[in-house]
Order: sequence, then structure tokens, then C-alpha cells
Amino acid sequence: MSAPAARKSRMSRSSLPESTGADGTGAPAGKAARASKSAAASASSRSGSTPHSPRHPQTTLTISSKNYSSWSLRGFLLCRLAGLDFAEARVSADDPSIRAELLLQSSSFLVPRLDHDGLRIWDTLAIGEYLHEIAPEAGLLPKDRAARAHCRSICGEMHSGFANLRSALPMNVKAHHPGFKVWTGALADIARIVAIWNECLRAYGGPYLFGAASTMADAMYAPVCSRFMTYDVPLDPLSAGYRDTMLAFPAMREWSAAARVEPDEMEELDVEF
Repeated sequence: MSAPAARKSRMSRSSLPESTGADGTGAPAGKAARASKSAAASASSRSGSTPHSPRHPQTTLTISSKNYSSWSLRGFLLCRLAGLDFAEARVSADDPSIRAELLLQSSSFLVPRLDHDGLRIWDTLAIGEYLHEIAPEAGLLPKDRAARAHCRSICGEMHSGFANLRSALPMNVKAHHPGFKVWTGALADIARIVAIWNECLRAYGGPYLFGAASTMADAMYAPVCSRFMTYDVPLDPLSAGYRDTMLAFPAMREWSAAARVEPDEMEELDVEF
């Protein structure tokens, strides 16, 4: 696959069609109560399971394609890890701006977007940091200051980098390309990601990047695990084990199952390589 120079991987702020969003707890003083509620749900969400949802969740996560949108997946996992009750709103892949984003032909990433407590947060890292503020007990960031700084660093690296990987190995949960020949420009990105994984798994003991519990970093790197499976990327045993751990993560399995039955298709990303 060619990698047009026009493809970029930066995020910027953009607006989407309106969707509901106030969290029934009301004023900022209710944040402590929400954090406590999220922490109570975190025992199940840490393993990726879906917490109990109320009949009328008043928090909305706006996403696009579950098959193609890696950023939507990251936002979804962050909300699950935080134990947040939310409804999903979808923006169709037929929308020109979303289509341009999925094809990496736009520098404006429009999703995911979280509407919560009357606030609108539309950047993935901002969503993660916000969720950490309202539900610190959920552990989206490590408690140790040094580990927390390390986590933020590798999350930022994924957020702003790896353009060649994104171009050469587009997100496609449904597809599988055994023996896929990776474009040379993406090999350095793959090597860097594998180095990050190995460093973290050795330093913190696994099975997740920062130890026994999943964090924001795992949400940020989860789509790469899907890409590595789709394109049959060879990995060392430690990295392959982490990939398999994340693919078996309940929230990842939930997302992947929905992606496989998603009707939206984009011929540009479904071609035979």
C-alpha cells in the first residue's frame, strides 16, 4: 500500500453534531460522588468487563466506525476502564469529515468525544486525563509518580507519533492478511512500539504495560495490538504475549465483536494487499 504524504496523525479540536450529555449529578461539587461511584465500578472495569448501566445513561461517547477507527476504540476503552456509564452516539463513515479522518487524509480527528456533566471533551488524551480526575481510584494513571510520568510519556508518544504505522497498517478489525509485507517506512515505528512494550513489561512485571492493572497506556496501545494481528506482524514472545492479553481483554472482545458485524465498509481500506 502506498503512503500519501498528505496523511497525518495529529489531533485538533473540531465540533460534531450535538448529542446529549449532562450527568445527573449536577454541579462540580458532585464530582467526588461520581468518582466514588466510578471507583466502585472499577473492580469489574479493570478487567475490561462492562459495569452495570442505568436505564437512561446521561453520558455520551461519540464514536465513528468500530472496524476502522482506532481513536474511537481508545476512547471506548478509557471509559470502560474508568467504570463510566455511557451511551454511544455514532457518526457515520459516510460523513465526509469522518471518512477523511479514517483514511488519514485529515489532520482533524473528530472522535472520540465525551459529553459528561455538561462538558465536552474531544481529544483522546484529554478524555483520559479528565476521567482520571473524576475517578482517580480507577487507576487510569499509576499511583507512583515516576511510573505516572512514564505512562504519560508513552501515551503522548502514541498520541502524536507513528504516522508511518498508521498509513501502512490501517485499523481493520475484520480483515486478516497473513504474510503481509510491511512497508519499509513502518518498520521503525513497529520496532519502537515493541521496544516500549518490552521496557514496560520488564520494568513493571506485566501482564499490562504498568503492572497487574490496566491503565491509560493499555487503552492507547490496544489498537496497535489489533493492527499487529490483522497484518500478521512478527513479534518477540514478550510482545506477542502482551498483544494476546489485550486482544483477550473483555472490553476489546466486546468492541471487536461489534466491529465484525458493523455494516459500514470502506473499499479503500478493504482491498486485498
